[in-house]
Amino acid sequence: MAELKSLPPHLIGGNFLLVETEPNLIFTPEDLSSEQRLMAQTAEKFMEKEVLPHIEELEHQEPGLTQKIFRKAGELGLLGMGVPADYDGLDLDRATIVGVEEQLSRLGGFGVTCGAHSGIGTQPLQYFGTEAQKKKYLAKLATGEWMGAYALSEAGSGSDALGLRTKAELSPDGQHYILNGTKMWISNAAWADLFTVFAKVDGQHVSAFLVEKTFPGVSTGKEEHKLGIKTSSTRRVILEDAQVPVENLLGGVGKGAYIAFNILNAGRFKLGAGAIGAAKESLKVATRYALERQQFGRPLASFGLIQHKLAEMATRIFVGESAIYRTAAMMDAVFATGETMDSTTPPFPRGLDEFALECSIIKVACSEILDDVADESLQIHGGYGYTEEFPAARTVRDSRINRIFEGTNEINRLFIPGLLMRRAQRGRFPLVAAITKVTKELLDMSPLSDGGESDELAVAQALLVNAKKLALFIAGVAHQKHGDKLIEEQEVVAAIADIIIEVYLGESAVLRTWKARKAGGNVTVMSDLTLAFINDAVGRMELLARQALAATSQGDELKARLGIVRRLMRWSPLNGVALRRRVAKRLCEVGSFPALVAVK
Repeated sequence: MAELKSLPPHLIGGNFLLVETEPNLIFTPEDLSSEQRLMAQTAEKFMEKEVLPHIEELEHQEPGLTQKIFRKAGELGLLGMGVPADYDGLDLDRATIVGVEEQLSRLGGFGVTCGAHSGIGTQPLQYFGTEAQKKKYLAKLATGEWMGAYALSEAGSGSDALGLRTKAELSPDGQHYILNGTKMWISNAAWADLFTVFAKVDGQHVSAFLVEKTFPGVSTGKEEHKLGIKTSSTRRVILEDAQVPVENLLGGVGKGAYIAFNILNAGRFKLGAGAIGAAKESLKVATRYALERQQFGRPLASFGLIQHKLAEMATRIFVGESAIYRTAAMMDAVFATGETMDSTTPPFPRGLDEFALECSIIKVACSEILDDVADESLQIHGGYGYTEEFPAARTVRDSRINRIFEGTNEINRLFIPGLLMRRAQRGRFPLVAAITKVTKELLDMSPLSDGGESDELAVAQALLVNAKKLALFIAGVAHQKHGDKLIEEQEVVAAIADIIIEVYLGESAVLRTWKARKAGGNVTVMSDLTLAFINDAVGRMELLARQALAATSQGDELKARLGIVRRLMRWSPLNGVALRRRVAKRLCEVGSFPALVAVK
């Protein structure tokens, strides 16, 4: 691979652990222009008119209905937002697309249909296809004339994606690849016109193919009987001597892994954006119910524990949203450089790869945020929430798949530190130098103080600086004990990943609040949301650090290292009850998350 060009520090993946970012360098929802907001409003009106009134029919997959609505979405440009204009797309930036993803995911299954199509169903062709392949298929996908699907998983290769058994052999006349195998859990399978199928050429070289549903030997199994996302289609794709023209090989023989993993980076980001959109919808429903439902002669929303739930839901959504928009703009900035990674032919944009770590963070965090929000929304509804009469039950069912989609959250947790180590080995990320520096500093340091700082936001930011040092320190201790076998110590690796996740979410919220404050806005609610998150994240990070160190140290050495943790995580607890009550009060006044954080 050719040497990569130097990027500004904040545009290097994972570099947030090593450097501090100025607030003016990040993008926030408050920075969206009226034109960018218009696309989200278009999607909102589409959902209100075309999708949500037909939930029951969509849940029971009324024949032809999903395809009809899907095509209407395509006519509005909602399916080709990121596709270049040359192929009938809108060529929009990711920050704009986030708002649309949020709206489409208000109904989980329909969000999966659209997301699987415009993300993993279209992007392999968009980024790795030849010009001839793009001319043949891309415009059809961008406009919704055709639906796309991504066929990687198999019965024996879920998390171990490259353990697939589907084979591709060149036909004797050299005109076709003959594919044999079965793909499992394929979203859009019943309705898709074009599949990106992964198979091993000659049983060895993982490769990708563009497979039309009408090719001989291609069929689908019966619809899976799923827990949730019932408005989407999930089936097996069966390949029995399927004939795929040689010109439909995507990216070259043996290049399938590059395609699969880099497209999954983008898919994880889109999944996170959709999850936050669904969480916002769930919070709105819960807030409305809490205000309307009377118990003991009072609205549910007047009770402290219900207020705590509403405010915690809003807090988690706020930090997730902050991280998403920050990452979207960074990806756009790297895409805008036009730089490519030449490790495969054709080369693919560096923007697909650079923020793989951040995309995994967003996937893990936002899928779990949605799960928590959906669960608490059901709890607020009480017995009614457990019935299908109210939307809370469906949201819980629909949310659960997101922790499995696009690589399980367990796999993504292992991926986060693992990626940093791999990039360090390739000379692409100065991890070893950073760990060495931090370790020396911590072993020599005197007790920490906040320097007399009275600004709570500044104290929170200083705490996150220490949390970064904590993650690097624990990584150094763990590597010192286990060396290259550290990746096998999954519990320790996951603990490091979780600290990194807390740091990225917390820092994104802090920087967003700083930026709004410096712009002269009233950021009282933003500050409350940010501080409520940091106030609790301190305890979570300290516990994770203790558990990881206890697994790698003992005796006096352990005591000394735990002392470092205490000094790094020195934090005077804030009144979390007061923070959340203020947030809940404002939420009940305005009724929805966007209005809650609107800066006046």
